Amino acid sequence: MDYIVVLVVLLVVVLVVSAPLRRRGEEEDVDALREELEAERDAKYGEIRDADLDRRTGKLSDADWRTIDRTLRGEAIEILRRLDELPER
Repeated sequence: MDYIVVLVVLLVVVLVVSAPLRRRGEEEDVDALREELEAERDAKYGEIRDADLDRRTGKLSDADWRTIDRTLRGEAIEILRRLDELPER
């Protein structure tokens, strides 16, 4: 019976001591995901600008541009939604 109490106390101590280390790992994961999503967002904005330039220079018809623009903006919105869902720093 004493062994069980000692094991339980030891387990609690290990969990308490290791909690900051586990939290730091989670924060690093969130920071890495945030950086990845911000890079995706910036790249998507670049794609939107490129498509707009292609339309203005005549490389894309208005109809093709509308289709591409709608798709790109939908993807950008999804990236922004995922960024908003991340916990605050």
